[in-house]
Amino acid sequence: MAELFDVTLNDEDRPLSRDELIAAMAESDVLVPTVTDRIDGDMMAAAGTRLGLIANFGAGIEHIDLHTARERKIIVTNTPGVFTDDTADLTMMLILSVPRRVGEGSRLIRDGKWSGWAPSTMLGHCLGGKRLGIVGMGRIGQAVAHRARAFGLEVVYHNRHRLPPSIENMFGARYEPDLEVLIAESDIISLHCPAGAGTHHLLNASRIASMKPHAYVINTARGDLIDEEALIAALHEGRIGGAGLDVFAREPVVDPRLIAMPNVITLPHLGSATLEGRSHAGEKVIANIRFWVDGHRPPDQVLEGWA
Repeated sequence: MAELFDVTLNDEDRPLSRDELIAAMAESDVLVPTVTDRIDGDMMAAAGTRLGLIANFGAGIEHIDLHTARERKIIVTNTPGVFTDDTADLTMMLILSVPRRVGEGSRLIRDGKWSGWAPSTMLGHCLGGKRLGIVGMGRIGQAVAHRARAFGLEVVYHNRHRLPPSIENMFGARYEPDLEVLIAESDIISLHCPAGAGTHHLLNASRIASMKPHAYVINTARGDLIDEEALIAALHEGRIGGAGLDVFAREPVVDPRLIAMPNVITLPHLGSATLEGRSHAGEKVIANIRFWVDGHRPPDQVLEGWA
């Protein structure tokens, strides 16, 4: 970017404050935010009229007020598809690790409390034959289904729209139109929805209460999808088997009760954290900016209502 444009970089790699973001928008033609930079309508209004493009570094755009951007004729782009495999790999790692109690076992050794192998110690659950319920069958959901099939999991999915039969056959996946049924009948539930008003606390107290006693929750999408208080209560009371969480409701704050639970694996939002993925995302950002500068529609322009 520095070779192509006159740029101001956030070299400290820290989240900018609201006022710093407003100042950056006021002084720039293009803003390149990340998922932690919330850009609302009041901020766009305070920034003036210079800004013409918000080239988001990442696929999710729920942190940007698309309606106001459209009103102010500000184009918004993202980087779709870049982190699909990275996030699916991490999801599959959690799907493997939580039922097999990998986090608990690692902690046992780290704390010097392992007394050796025993026939009935640290027993988890195998994956073969278990039902994986995928909520949200977009790029990442499909990539998870592809990986899960190799481990002998039965894949059932819920989506706003049913996929074509050819894609279902490719992944060996069955469509379940009733989300309540999918949650109640799955052994592992993996969330892959965008955040928004329609998915806020999608996994709420009543749905958690309907889960099997040994079912597991995996979330590598957005923390807002889960009612964390309801999840913590169910885990504390032993009503579900465990959870693997890469995202949280109040990031970077993670509820200490989740961290303390032995049957919960907590990760610091690592879904897209690969050198290859982040580099590819940067290349997409630059491509979007170059198209816009040259007077063309950027290839990854986001339209209002995308989420």
